[in-house]
Amino acid sequence: MHPYLLHSGHLMLPTFGVLAAVGLMAALTLSLRTAATVGLVPDKLWNAGLFTLLSAFALSRLLLIAANLHDFLAYPILLLMVPSLTAGGIVLTVIATAIYLRTRNLPFLDTLDAWSPCATLIWAFLALGHLAEGTDAGLPTTLVWGIAIPPSSIHLHPVALYAALAAAILTLGLLRALPRRHHPGDTFALALATSGTAQFLLTFLRQPLPDSNLLDPIQWIALGMIALAGLVLLLQPRKLVTHAV
Repeated sequence: MHPYLLHSGHLMLPTFGVLAAVGLMAALTLSLRTAATVGLVPDKLWNAGLFTLLSAFALSRLLLIAANLHDFLAYPILLLMVPSLTAGGIVLTVIATAIYLRTRNLPFLDTLDAWSPCATLIWAFLALGHLAEGTDAGLPTTLVWGIAIPPSSIHLHPVALYAALAAAILTLGLLRALPRRHHPGDTFALALATSGTAQFLLTFLRQPLPDSNLLDPIQWIALGMIALAGLVLLLQPRKLVTHAV
């Protein structure tokens, strides 16, 4: 495991943070290509993506500060360094992004289509980050590619590696499907359904979460993604799109 790219005294450069930053920049860069594929202005989609990313971090941290105001006043820097992408922050980000797209006259479903391969690309980099830091532990395995996470010597399924491979394959598949879509929202629905299915299947190789009953939270989220994909296909305006050359 390589949790730090650089560790010298008090200077620490976490591998996960570096890979996450690289993944975000790669996704923004990819959005310039996918924007053109769906007929959007690339610069406008880049700005919308940057707004969404900044909103996700800022809104989640504001919620964290509001919920822990006393701790923030005592240790502001320490609290701001805590990973804080929360469910509430994600909901607020979705609302803020929808308003931003509306004010910038960006078609909602076309934008989500263009962002779909970008999102799975970010997933691939985040999964590699989890692999580097030794998180996302899997169940014990006797397969030759099993990995041992110190201090244990038991070989486990490298679930993070499986997730990275699945995300990379989905990214390539979505890039191929994007110019072939028949209606706005088709690629987004495909991304939701395939990513949700992959996440659901990966949970069978992960160590179960404590106090999980019938399904663990990731499985519920995965099923929600699949259900949302069906709703998008059922409720979206059935307007044919012209394939980009």
